[in-house]
Amino acid sequence: MDTRLDKSFWNERYRMGDTGWDIGSASPAITEFVKEYIPKEARILIPGAGNAWEAEALFRAGYSDITVLDISEEPLQNLQKRVPDLPAEKLVCGDFFNHEGEYDLVLEQTFFCALEPRLRGEYARKMHELLAENGLLAGLWFAVEFEKEGPPFGGSLPEYERCFEPWFHCEEAAISQKSIKPRAGRELFMRWRRKIR
Repeated sequence: MDTRLDKSFWNERYRMGDTGWDIGSASPAITEFVKEYIPKEARILIPGAGNAWEAEALFRAGYSDITVLDISEEPLQNLQKRVPDLPAEKLVCGDFFNHEGEYDLVLEQTFFCALEPRLRGEYARKMHELLAENGLLAGLWFAVEFEKEGPPFGGSLPEYERCFEPWFHCEEAAISQKSIKPRAGRELFMRWRRKIR
């Protein structure tokens, strides 16, 4: 991992309130997808979850097996205060690339774009490792390149296809119709089904 984007970097961003990626509520594109297509008993992972508004919304909607993973303690503490009923063992402070477990669904919301682009291939491989047979990776990815150096780091569908196709079948990749207004037309909603290798 680039030490510039390590645990202390993200802790400092949260302490300073420098969290422009945090929309302050659950992303409708993600929560509506889960509620429509994913059974309540699904084992769900949200990596790089930050304040994890999606985890809160889904837990309150009856999804009880949600693991929230972040490298920074600050947002996990925020979530625990907001949702004290969420089991503490499901709030994991750690590095995604060292995480172990098996999940039916992994949700993507501003984690991929926070990683150095050189780690994207490793992200795809690790997602494959964490997902159960027939598991699903779904969520939002930026559909634009940014002029200034990230994070966030942008990207394009052809790049994502090259990154994920060794490990996943693409089931959906389209500009999200449920993005928040500042990101409208700039996000892809994608679903990737784990390949059996």
